[in-house]
Amino acid sequence: MVAVQAATLSARRQTSSARVETTLAALFDARPAPAPRLEAAMRHGLLVGGKRLRPLLVYLAGQALGADDDALDAPAAAVELVHAYSLIHDDLPAMDDDDLRRGQPTVHKAFDEATAILAGDALQALAFEVIAGTGHPRLGALIKTLAAGAGRDGMVAGQALDMAAVGQPIDVAALATMHAHKTGALIEAAVRLGGLTAVAGDDPRLDALAHYARAIGLAFQVHDDVLDVTGDSTTLGKAAGADAARDKPTYPGLLGLDGARNKAQELIDDAVAALAPLGERAQPLADLAHYIIERDH
Repeated sequence: MVAVQAATLSARRQTSSARVETTLAALFDARPAPAPRLEAAMRHGLLVGGKRLRPLLVYLAGQALGADDDALDAPAAAVELVHAYSLIHDDLPAMDDDDLRRGQPTVHKAFDEATAILAGDALQALAFEVIAGTGHPRLGALIKTLAAGAGRDGMVAGQALDMAAVGQPIDVAALATMHAHKTGALIEAAVRLGGLTAVAGDDPRLDALAHYARAIGLAFQVHDDVLDVTGDSTTLGKAAGADAARDKPTYPGLLGLDGARNKAQELIDDAVAALAPLGERAQPLADLAHYIIERDH
């Protein structure tokens, strides 16, 4: 990515992060906490760092179709709430059993396992409360989009497939299916939430955005697999080499490092090409696609 585009994307990332951080913090500051320990665990899992990629996608997709930032704040916050809940649960001993997340102790380490489960549950419920409170004319479509991306046909299905694949032989097609659900489904939901905030569900540009989202969602996971091999724990904010230690199938394991990097680049090229119907207003989305495979964490 050229320097000017990188600087512009960095500024957009900072702006969107600041907006969603303000929205998320206000959810806790606006009312008293009936269960202070639960509240603290929710804050720990949600407000301690993070790339805020999914909220950024909500903003960029919505802006590309003419939505106002104020209308995008709630769906951006909602998708990050779902993402945060999923990370808390993924880190549990019954799942990935991770000690670090974003350079900090995972919620079950900082608190306890039961509190972590409840914090994840509460964050997921809060996501739908936030969406429902918007009163948007396409509220039903927004709720359905988030639920589908998060649930049995989306992210949760992907986690189930991921757990079932540990130690098992798997080919590239099956690995892609797993990650299309585990990582890609919520990324696609984020893009669709931004688009649906701006335009009706039958707008053909939403299909272009969905194609883009599916491609970057898989590229994101391919690059994550590469970073798990090439990165270090300090930069990643979590244990490096964890996938190999758990005997999880990965793209470098199936394709080799160079093959995995080439696969990620092919996916990004496909994503950028899909944005053609949106014209120049989609350039920030194209810049973000390139960033996805250039990041170091």
